[in-house]
Amino acid sequence: MRYAYGIAAALLLGGGAYSMTTGTTAVVAGQAQNAPRALPPGGAPESFADLAERLSPAVVNISTTQRIPIRRQADPFEQFFRRFGQPDPRGQQQGEEEDAPTRETGSLGSGFIISPDGYIVTNNHLIQSRTGDGTVDEVIVTLTDRTEYEARIVGRDESSDLALLKIDGENLPYVNWGESNDVRVGDWVIAIGNPLGLDGTVTAGIVSAIQRGLGTFSGPNRYIQTDAAINRGNSGGPMFDMAGNVVGVNSALISPTGASVGIGLAIPADTARPVIDSLRRGERVQRGYLGVRLQPIDEDIAAGLGLSTEDGEIVGAVVDGQAADQAGIRQGDVIVSINGQQVNSDDTVSYLIARVQPGSTVPVVIYRDGRRQTIDVRVAERPSEAELRSGGNESEDPEDVMGSESDGAEAVELGMTLQPLTDRLRRALRLERDVQGVIITAIDPRSDAAEKRLQRGDVIVSVNRQRVSTPEDVEAAVAAAREAGRSSVLMLVKRGPNPETFVGISIAE
Repeated sequence: MRYAYGIAAALLLGGGAYSMTTGTTAVVAGQAQNAPRALPPGGAPESFADLAERLSPAVVNISTTQRIPIRRQADPFEQFFRRFGQPDPRGQQQGEEEDAPTRETGSLGSGFIISPDGYIVTNNHLIQSRTGDGTVDEVIVTLTDRTEYEARIVGRDESSDLALLKIDGENLPYVNWGESNDVRVGDWVIAIGNPLGLDGTVTAGIVSAIQRGLGTFSGPNRYIQTDAAINRGNSGGPMFDMAGNVVGVNSALISPTGASVGIGLAIPADTARPVIDSLRRGERVQRGYLGVRLQPIDEDIAAGLGLSTEDGEIVGAVVDGQAADQAGIRQGDVIVSINGQQVNSDDTVSYLIARVQPGSTVPVVIYRDGRRQTIDVRVAERPSEAELRSGGNESEDPEDVMGSESDGAEAVELGMTLQPLTDRLRRALRLERDVQGVIITAIDPRSDAAEKRLQRGDVIVSVNRQRVSTPEDVEAAVAAAREAGRSSVLMLVKRGPNPETFVGISIAE
């Protein structure tokens, strides 16, 4: 999870929180030997050391490498030379293909071994191509003893954000799946991973919530929420119960700053295990699908439709030929329940329908023209995420996509959090295919960028006339401007389908 964080602030909080977390009152040195021994909270182990020592060898560091083509600036005279058959001033012959320059990019994350012969579970977003569909060029797995292996991608499932890797090894340390359905709010859990490149980091906390839905962002997924510290690099690592079994796959965090604020999310083991088993067998993961674009019901929509509740989701579009279209569901219908289960902010249409076996027929209750009616729908199979990006999708809202692809996000010192622009984001933001840049996923309201009316979802195309495609490119351009003695940078910004606009942003320290 690629988030920048403030080291000084983290050290200050860590140093000042000890007496609060132990629940004891500080004593002066002369009283220390007579003070009663502090006891851990009820149900908590006195130490996690034995558990961490036993489990850590099965947790691995995953690093990926990808070579991305660099687009050269268009030559305004190129078409002229081609049209009139003149020699190319660069010395390139007509019809000759120019070798495209590339740059190397990578990411760091975590994973865990589930078999002695080297099968490894991790997150799909770690090994998925940064430019859209496909995978990275190389995956290196490093064990706790510093042994490195080149991993093979056995399979991946973008919908659940899970992937299965394989390394060639024997008698490797491994861990076992647990029963996440048995996990209760308040249970202790530990997370082991590679946050910010610090391999073998162990953090502990409690389960804050189970079956956590995040509206349309989570789509067909639900999460275990924990306050155990999860930062970028923890992605793909295990969440363990106190018996040492994997009850979740650490996957994301919610934070206004990019640093851990005690809201981490893990894919439940009972969701992950069947997906991983299918990938191991070489099978496709099947989920139900309607073929509609939906949006939640707010107060204004409910009032306009004469609804007394904001439960349900309104159909914004119906994909031609898909299950909803064939059953007679129309644009403007409000889906109230599926197979007897009410649709609400937690149990969304995408979540409920994904749990239905493709080919099954289920009753769907809708609200149309002031009255309820039930339509029987024969559920289709959910297409791959790549297919959904090129067609209808039940939850391809820009806010959803920015949330689900937030692992590439990095905070920069100008008060913005940025992430690379992907094909999926271009589609959600109604951008042309050739738009390049980085997208703003969060912005500090006190920053100059906010003062200049930049906002979440804007795309920074260039900084000081230099094209950018990663947060690192923006940071480099800002650093170069500072070195040149400039007090501001000129950003070219695109918002949705609107024309690009230049904005000057102060970089004064």
